[in-house]
Amino acid sequence: MRHYLRNAVAAMAIAFSATAAFADEAVTYLFPAPDFLPAFAPFQLAKGKGYFKEAGLDVTFQVGKGGADVATQVAVGNADMGGGIGDTPIIVRANGLDIRGVALLGGRGLTQIAWRKDRGITGPKDLAGKKIGVLAFQDTTYYNLLGVLASESLSKGDADIQAVGPGGIIQLMISGDLDAMSGVPEWIAAIRAAGVELDEMPVDTVFPAMAQAIIASDKTIAERPEMVKGFVGAVMKGINDITTDPAKAAADYVSFMPQHAGKEAQIEGIMRAYAKLVYPQGENQPLGSFDPERIAKVQKFYVDNGIVQTAVPVEDLYTNEFIQ
Repeated sequence: MRHYLRNAVAAMAIAFSATAAFADEAVTYLFPAPDFLPAFAPFQLAKGKGYFKEAGLDVTFQVGKGGADVATQVAVGNADMGGGIGDTPIIVRANGLDIRGVALLGGRGLTQIAWRKDRGITGPKDLAGKKIGVLAFQDTTYYNLLGVLASESLSKGDADIQAVGPGGIIQLMISGDLDAMSGVPEWIAAIRAAGVELDEMPVDTVFPAMAQAIIASDKTIAERPEMVKGFVGAVMKGINDITTDPAKAAADYVSFMPQHAGKEAQIEGIMRAYAKLVYPQGENQPLGSFDPERIAKVQKFYVDNGIVQTAVPVEDLYTNEFIQ
């Protein structure tokens, strides 16, 4: 009997050891805003369709308090990776936060400039004297707007720029208390859904704006490269789903995110906007990769305009080693 028990315990130990050996690796990813926003659809598709699991990852999503908070939490190890914009490392690395971009979610810029058609605006030159909404004054929507104004030799003092948050931008554009906005495709979709006619332009037509980015600390990159590679690859599959078939991707996404039930048509429109305005890659630029020349141009603008005080080596701001 004792012999039988010893064998049984040994067998259980071996089985437990084998299970532990093949258990998915735990990963915590920190979003800078609520995780149900359509901007994060590639991540939700990667999770809902099992792409993370295929990569051997058990991913948990958490929500931070904006991009600066995400960068800090990732840098100190409270999250394995997080979300920002391609310019996030430019802004925070000079302050001692050793993070860098490991994937850029699109070859074009995330930020769009949109304006009400009834305000006599035809392009950036007409933004002078207008009321323009941005998310915050320490946010890429604001910095990108400065770049757009600079393309017409305008400064921040030449327009009435208001930091009103995402909800404020949508509400004030609908009410007419804002003439224009600097923001993301889903805000534009929400305003149009309320019956407001808008014109828009991608910021990257006049300023080298960048898309969302996945960021990680130097420590995580050095110690867990296979995890980073698997995570990035799964998210790239999610983007490919959207660009290949936006309608199906929208239906799948809504099935994973019941907050959007009944808004399938609007979500599909947002998916198509990302597929057209954000995700397309430049020639010879693989999906997910960074362009060092683009980063250098953005950093120079930020230094010249006092957004950051110190430039850091461009090669410290990103890595393309996880892009296949």
